[in-house]
Amino acid sequence: MSSSSKQISRRGFGTFVAAALALPGGAGAASSPRRPGHAMKRLLLKPPRLRDGDLIGLIAPGGFTSDASIEKSVTKIEALGFRVRLGAHLREVHGNYAGSVQQRLADLHAMFADPDVKAIWCIRGGSGCISLLAGLDYALVRANPKILLGYSDITALHLAIFRRAGLVTFHGPVASSGQSDYSTAHMLAVLMDPLPTYTIPMAMENQRRARAEPHYAIRAVQGGTATGPLMGGNLSMVSALAGTPYAADFRHSILFLEDVNEAPYRIDRWMTQLDLAVGLANAAGVMIGICDKCGPGDEPSSLTLDQTLDIHLKPLTIPAVTGYSFGHIRHQFTLPMGIRATLDTERQTLTLLEAAVI
Repeated sequence: MSSSSKQISRRGFGTFVAAALALPGGAGAASSPRRPGHAMKRLLLKPPRLRDGDLIGLIAPGGFTSDASIEKSVTKIEALGFRVRLGAHLREVHGNYAGSVQQRLADLHAMFADPDVKAIWCIRGGSGCISLLAGLDYALVRANPKILLGYSDITALHLAIFRRAGLVTFHGPVASSGQSDYSTAHMLAVLMDPLPTYTIPMAMENQRRARAEPHYAIRAVQGGTATGPLMGGNLSMVSALAGTPYAADFRHSILFLEDVNEAPYRIDRWMTQLDLAVGLANAAGVMIGICDKCGPGDEPSSLTLDQTLDIHLKPLTIPAVTGYSFGHIRHQFTLPMGIRATLDTERQTLTLLEAAVI
């Protein structure tokens, strides 16, 4: 092994040890007691950057997929300049799920364990990821840090892996998403180019769409700037994990939330659950994405989406916005879990204050 290779190995081992010591129950836990009302500080474990020609593992940890979606995803990944390895159980179907819990875990573990695989891209969300959390090998994840990418139901994996392994993962397009130039550019920038700061403007395409569909519009319910680590994901999953060992501790964080195809009363219930569990006022800021198809529907007495969100956001004294460019939409940016960022409601930007990859 060359001297430079040894240095890299030592750095990687040091990063792993530091992250492990900062985990709940780790060797450093006793010397760093958690103060009430303060989020625990930890050293993040960042995955290696993605490079041209790298091998990407394609898996379905939640809902089942189809041959057409697999073909579409492989074509897209190869067009981006990467190679693809399919999960052994990618085509399995077990009810609504892509195989049994054991089969889906096997694919996730195999991709983390494979040294040739540099990133793991989930082909879709759906449902079922929450069932993997108790059986997930977090020591394996810590020993083999790599990019995990996806959104929607994949939120369960993001939150659990961050909480139990300290690894930065990425809330962004699933492999079968119909991506735009905007979403592809911001995804690759975050995954491939570790800049010390990176500012993300909102998508002009979404702002143009807001003329006909008001829920695409950006609203600053409470103005200002907020700085803190990014934490959140799909609202239904973030609320489902509240009170579990995998819950999001979003105190002093920029809490980001999105959902799709949900009635306002469900949005209200889940926001209330997060407020009761952690307290929305304890966040540094709240950033709501574009919640498509979350209007009243055929319920004549229902509140609108904006009215529902305002119940929870207007009482806050921290920056709170809606309509930002992430969620179940074509023009979305990628959010690295746990990375410090600044939300600027006047400029309508999110600035990452550190690289998400090494």
